[in-house]
Amino acid sequence: MRLGITMFATDRTMAAHELAVAAEERGFASLYLPEHTHIPVSRATPAPATHEASGAEPGMLRGVNGDETLPESYARALDPFVALAAAAAVTSTITLGTGVALIAQREPLVTAKAIASLQHLSGGRFVLGIGYGWNVEEAADHGVRWSLRRDLVRENVLAMRALWTDEVASFKGEHVGFEPSWSWPKASVPVLLGGVGGPRLLAAIAEFGDGWMPVGGAGMRETLPKLAAAYEAAGRDPSTARIVPFGTLPNAAKLEYYATLGVEEVVLRVNGGPREEILATLDAYTAFL
Repeated sequence: MRLGITMFATDRTMAAHELAVAAEERGFASLYLPEHTHIPVSRATPAPATHEASGAEPGMLRGVNGDETLPESYARALDPFVALAAAAAVTSTITLGTGVALIAQREPLVTAKAIASLQHLSGGRFVLGIGYGWNVEEAADHGVRWSLRRDLVRENVLAMRALWTDEVASFKGEHVGFEPSWSWPKASVPVLLGGVGGPRLLAAIAEFGDGWMPVGGAGMRETLPKLAAAYEAAGRDPSTARIVPFGTLPNAAKLEYYATLGVEEVVLRVNGGPREEILATLDAYTAFL
């Protein structure tokens, strides 16, 4: 089983490219970084129940609309594509991914170019983990109507896939469109969708994704047959779906359980902090390699 790591890389943590080097040296297979452009101070959206699995540092932010708090790493997160490009320059084997990128909040032409460039420069080591987001106010500042965010993610991914694969690419959707265009470099980019494995997410994975990133892994045994059924309904081979449990605090029993489900990669949570603390965590995790 491949073991990777995820951490909120911020301006106060160990540098992401140094973390990538340290992880690769110790035999970890992957590094995933999350994305948040900003956190509105007037946030009314409750903090996600899964933020404990995010690898966020302990400092907290308090919104002005109530007592709800959020780890400050959400507001300090580095741009993952920039950070992973720096990591690609100083590593050679480790997989580099987003966990997760908020694709509804991104313009697809620019994002497709950035991802294709990163895939080219990294020698094909990039994986695009995406999510629908949870912060209504953050999305609104990007012009995203909350009820349409799933549709935006779908169209953005389909538009980017056209740019990555077609010699002359074009796309026309309800929310996204561009005329026949040239855009290089071309790229093969695995797309993994994060989130709770409900029917809409599973159908989306089967339509335009390459796998699922369940946070924490709860309910996987019951959900995997439903994902297989969604793949079959879409005319795809269920055995090709990549299942990557995300933000896991490891123990031997948990990893063995994942292995019995056929999981080939697990991403372990590393809390943000100074270099010495992070390296100590990585060293402790090597016991599971």
